[in-house]
Amino acid sequence: MEVYRIIPYTDEQWMRLAIQEAMKAEELGEVPIGAILVKDQQVIGRGYNRREIDKDALAHAEIMAISDASRTLGGWRLPDTTLYVTLEPCPMCAGAILQARIPRVVYGTGDPKAGCAGTLYNLLQDERFNHQVQVTSNVLQQECTQLLKNFFRKLRASKR
Repeated sequence: MEVYRIIPYTDEQWMRLAIQEAMKAEELGEVPIGAILVKDQQVIGRGYNRREIDKDALAHAEIMAISDASRTLGGWRLPDTTLYVTLEPCPMCAGAILQARIPRVVYGTGDPKAGCAGTLYNLLQDERFNHQVQVTSNVLQQECTQLLKNFFRKLRASKR
């Protein structure tokens, strides 16, 4: 009798799935940011940036993935999960992560303009909140950075 062992995905493998979500945003002309939420080695939530399409300031990749996962699990608390996102969470998304009680965030590249997982602020690990988040940064950083750079390069070229 053969015994099969399920080998857990690495952070890099999960981040590749978040990058696939980011590419969906890019195909729609959105800034390519993607996110997935994982629990028990399964994707329970997916999202990508949809601000322009939805005409909604709240339609960030993380918010979409958190909403999707909440529907999947049937509740707003998301314990025992990990959020993978291609760009460091902004203040709004960091607040949503804290409110959802997500214990771990893995991001691809930092955000020098709005990053709140260590770059500008570190809301996710501020001990004044009733929940803190374990943060892993710079997973597949080059790929995540290049995705954004290529998008903005093309955008600038199209406006000339």
